[in-house]
Amino acid sequence: MRPLIGITTRAVDKDGRYALSARYVTCVNRAGGNVVLLPPESDNIATLLDRIDGLIFSGGGDISSDLYGGLPHQKLYGIDINRDRTEISAVKYAIEYKLPLLGICRGIQIMNVALGGTLIEHIPDLVGEAVRHRLPEDKESLHAVRLMPNSLTARIFGKQEMDVPSFHHQAIRKLAPLLKEVAHSQDGIIEAVELPEHPFFIGVQWHPELSNDPLQQQLFNEFIEEVVSIHSHTGVGLVGFNLPPAR
Repeated sequence: MRPLIGITTRAVDKDGRYALSARYVTCVNRAGGNVVLLPPESDNIATLLDRIDGLIFSGGGDISSDLYGGLPHQKLYGIDINRDRTEISAVKYAIEYKLPLLGICRGIQIMNVALGGTLIEHIPDLVGEAVRHRLPEDKESLHAVRLMPNSLTARIFGKQEMDVPSFHHQAIRKLAPLLKEVAHSQDGIIEAVELPEHPFFIGVQWHPELSNDPLQQQLFNEFIEEVVSIHSHTGVGLVGFNLPPAR
């Protein structure tokens, strides 16, 4: 039985189309999971979350500054308040029902906002560009992050420092009280967080799905392993399903 993993999508136009990079799906499939795509807005997201075994927040546009008391900024783009509110509801569901949650890039930011944290509207305004968190999309942007010893994230990667693919201009400013910082870049930007006492609640600011380094696949592997482990220990069957053999 392969666990069923929901991955959030983004709206790409006003005609009602949603999109997701196939790289997310590939990483989950490679780790042993099946994928269902979740719409960026839902009147009752809990109904959908009841039907999956784990949840991944994908990257995307910026989060509305109205949700964390921030200021408007000329560099903000792709704001979708409906997606913001849907994912905030999903964070609270994941905490209440111990649903495994992995947040990627925008994902770590919405996890923080949902729990009372704030964001840096534009990183260069605060710390400059000594660390290049974002380059043009046609260029690979790598920088080093340091992982906190004894964190789940450090255990997953088996390292305390590594280079990660990065594409963002916002980041956590004030960390939500419930979250624990477990990684940062050289300029002090928070790069990963965990929620203690939760089976799997990890947010990373980088894009592991963009990397060809097998090390980054480890995050997806561990996520799927934890999803399966949770269900085996609780005795609750997986929602997931077995695909028929490929012809």
